[in-house]
This record gives sequence, structure tokens and C-alpha cells, in this order.
Amino acid sequence: MTAPGIPNPYALSTSCFGTRISNVQDQVFAAVGMGFRKLELGLSDGPASMDGADEAQRETGVEIVSMVAGCRDSADRELAVTRLASLDEGVRERAVNSVRRHARLAKQWGVPVVVLRGSSVEDSALRAEARALEARAFKEGVGPELREDVGQYVQRVQRAGQPQLVNLCRALHELLKEFPELSFAMEPGRYIDDLLGFDAMGWVLDDLARHGVSYWHDVGRIHMRERQGLPSQARWLESYGRRMLGIHLQDAADDETAMPLGLGEVDFDLVAEYTPKSAIKVLELASRHGRPEVLASVQFLLSAGF
Repeated sequence: MTAPGIPNPYALSTSCFGTRISNVQDQVFAAVGMGFRKLELGLSDGPASMDGADEAQRETGVEIVSMVAGCRDSADRELAVTRLASLDEGVRERAVNSVRRHARLAKQWGVPVVVLRGSSVEDSALRAEARALEARAFKEGVGPELREDVGQYVQRVQRAGQPQLVNLCRALHELLKEFPELSFAMEPGRYIDDLLGFDAMGWVLDDLARHGVSYWHDVGRIHMRERQGLPSQARWLESYGRRMLGIHLQDAADDETAMPLGLGEVDFDLVAEYTPKSAIKVLELASRHGRPEVLASVQFLLSAGF
């Protein structure tokens, strides 16, 4: 067994390991060696084996505190779980079944929280327009004209996406009734054609509030949306921070997310101000970063008051 590191209060996403460590048992021991006593089952190109994970948890006292829906699928293709809002009944049913499978595994493994990430509008013309606007932002930067164009585009996405949002809420109602013992949290997507934009997130949370659905903040995704002219990190946190069940902590800059903390552009003083003390705080770095970057990010979080 790896010698335990100095304990820290954060959770580590297993996505940080990528495919370097192919089973959760060894991921548990590696996390303990860096001071973590909590894990999140995150997305990876190939899901890690759970063989021996329960034994490793008993030996180390590590808890698995959350699961990102889709983590038991390969992330190198579009995940079925992201199609809960589809207008195609067959596609939507496959998505519901995929989330259902993850929820059953969460119950089996004693994981109390399932995180659901957003999905894009299905209108092909709107999706193509999104890629064109993103290309403009990358080439020209986000000036007043592009910010206005993106704002108008997002309003059209919200209108066109209403039938999909209705489907999303119906699918979630079905799942919430089936798994009342689990907590579900909604996380926005990274791109401007995502259905769960700033306003839509509020609509969905309001609709499902009585079922206990919460908000999950992703620092890197919101930073990238802000760079493209969408509502700022501050606005998301001010509006939805009180509903926050958890947060994915990572830095971001240019078109890169999941960076070690302190190496990008995110204002973590602002993030710390609005993050509830009770929120599950998950460190989520790209798998190309190793132990030194993870430990440096932990120290950054401690220094920032998280």
C-alpha cells in the first residue's frame, strides 16, 4: 500500500488518472498517497475496472462521493447520457437507460451523487452556426460585435431548444422517481449551443427543485463560455451558488481547460467567495498532468481558502 499523504478536504476525479491506472483499486491507493480521502468517478477514454475497489476503500477509508454519468462508458465518442433531451424517442430512451445503469451502479457502490452534464441543441443549422461563431472568437477575440452576435444566437438556441428542455425535464422526472435515494446535479456544457445555458439552467432547476435536483459548477467550462461572450463566472455563481451541490475545480486559459490551478486565467478568489462550505470540491485535471501538478493544485486550493 502507498504511504498516505497529508490528508486534504478535497475529492479527486479519477479522470486525472486517464488510462495510466486501469483499475479503481489502484486509483484509490494513488489518491491516498496524495492526501485524498474522497474520489469522484470521472470520465475517461476507457472506464477503469472496479475489481477490488471496495476492499481498497475499506483499507484506506476513502469514500466515492460522486459519479459523472457516462463514466462507465468510453469518453472517446458521444456519450449516450448526454442525449436525455433528444427529440428522437429511441435516442432519448437509450439515454435514460444509460443514466439508469449508472444510477444502479451508484447505489451498488454507495455513491450518493450523480452528476449530469449538458447536451447541445439538435438543430444542425444552429450547431453549424455555433462552430462558426467559435471560430470567429478564436480568430478575432471577443469584441462587442461578436458578443452581441453570440448573445442573439444563444437566445435563438433557447427558443429552438424548448421542446428538448421539456424532454429533459420529463426524463429527469422519471429517473428521480426511480432513484429517490440518490442526489442528481446538473452541470452546464462548455459550448454555446449547449441546451443548459444560463437561463435554461434556472428553468430546469426551478422545475425540478421539489425533487432535490441541484446545481454542479464547472470552473473550466464556465470560463470557456465566458470567453465566448456568454454570462460570466461571477454571474453563474451569484445566481446558482446557493443551489450548488458540488464543483469541478480546474484552471483554464485560451481554449484549454482542466489545467493545474494557478496556471490559467480563472479568478479563484471569486470562486471561493461563492462556493458553499458544504459543496463537494472535486479537483479535475487533464490526465497529462501528474502527481506534482495535483499536489501543487491542492496547495493552491488550501492557500485560496477552499
